[in-house]
Amino acid sequence: MPQEFLEVEVKLAVDEGVKPPGISLVDATLSITSTTTHHLSATYFDTEDLRLTRAKTALRRRTGGTDDGWHVKLPGEGGARRELQVPLQDAPGDGVPAELRKAVSEVIGDAPLVPIARVDNRRVESVLGREGTAYAEFCDDHVSSESYLPGGQAQSWREWELELSEAIAGTETGEKLLHNATEAMLAAGARPADAPSKLVKALGESLPAGPVDEALRRTRERIVDYIPRVRADEADSVHQMRVATRTMRSLLATYGITGGSANAAHVEAELKYAAGVLGTARDAEVVEQRLRDLIACDTTGTIDAATAAQINRDLRGMYDAAHAEIVEMLDSERFAGLLADVEKLHGAAEHSDAELYTQLCGAYTKLRKRHAKMEKYAEDAALPLAEREAYIHAVRKAAKKLRYAAVAAEGSGLKTGPLVKACTRLQSVLGDFQDSVTAREHLVQLAQEAHARGEDTFAYGVLYQRELELGQAALAGYPKAMKKVKKAFKKL
Repeated sequence: MPQEFLEVEVKLAVDEGVKPPGISLVDATLSITSTTTHHLSATYFDTEDLRLTRAKTALRRRTGGTDDGWHVKLPGEGGARRELQVPLQDAPGDGVPAELRKAVSEVIGDAPLVPIARVDNRRVESVLGREGTAYAEFCDDHVSSESYLPGGQAQSWREWELELSEAIAGTETGEKLLHNATEAMLAAGARPADAPSKLVKALGESLPAGPVDEALRRTRERIVDYIPRVRADEADSVHQMRVATRTMRSLLATYGITGGSANAAHVEAELKYAAGVLGTARDAEVVEQRLRDLIACDTTGTIDAATAAQINRDLRGMYDAAHAEIVEMLDSERFAGLLADVEKLHGAAEHSDAELYTQLCGAYTKLRKRHAKMEKYAEDAALPLAEREAYIHAVRKAAKKLRYAAVAAEGSGLKTGPLVKACTRLQSVLGDFQDSVTAREHLVQLAQEAHARGEDTFAYGVLYQRELELGQAALAGYPKAMKKVKKAFKKL
């Protein structure tokens, strides 16, 4: 039977010549009980289509050190990993011990295992302990690697790693030590690693991009592509750039995206800020076009030419001011920093179909819950109109997130095409409704300004009522659109 260990560690990149932090900065009550240099050499195995790597699982044969043998690293809870070990031994076929092949059989099936990379490591290992008990191992790793995949290259790098001992792994003491060690290493000159493991780092660009990474790349390109178009105020450019930023945010929120040296949560917050700036102009743009069309189609004679001209001037002024704010944002160091951080985002090619399905289930469940609330409250006349409409808007936002998640999974084995189409239709229905809500909000503001100028506001009321009717008409397509989403999800 394989030995099983709980692996809890932090891994950081560091340049050559940087000195490790003193032990007192990590924990003043601990001391270095021993320091040993090991020369480790590991060959990693996977199926030709990299099923293990995509499932965040690593299988290797390693020589050197105190734990030479065959190892399998499996995903665990809370960032920890389960590690199975068996001694070096002769085995038939590809040499992989039957015990470890069994441990990954659900992932690989009957597929053959082949070498995909070699990682050599000169490790200076220091044991940190107290009163005869080992608490952690600090490893100063000087790594060289070679990817055996097409396009693979040789690489070398240095990293620091602190791994908790079995005695404190999964305890509050261990969490505190890990936190303190991370802070000390960063202060000493380390930085977040740009890959989640030595294997992923070794594979580098030879690792085929997974569906999430492809979605990130496409979205990143869309954001950059629309920058000059937004500056030039091309038609629909603000809308498309806003969609791209919100898509990126949704990917970060839905999938396990890491930021390399960037903080993914910080990037998400900055994307939210950018989408907000773009949204002000987009709302003004939509409202301007809607009200212009309503005025042009008016047959009641209640909207005089002077009022129509004033409304158009006010709306144009709103848009011009909002667009100027966008240009100011694009010119800012803050936005330049966002673009730099976005470049570092990666979901790694490690999302299995099962993981993608789990994430889609989460997004779909949120949509169903918001749909249930909408059905319960949206027609409740006892509630304020704004509150009822907020329930409808919440459904729209959930539908967007589900669609973005489905689009990101299009390169997988899941049949997400019908779901994308159904969510797009649902978004369209709810988007038409929300445009009506936004137009009414702008009309109230414009009417208040007109009243303050001493102008007649009757025409504003006429337009408000017409928008209210259009919004309700848009919702007529909601039940059918929601039904199609449910049907499409069942067919994943």
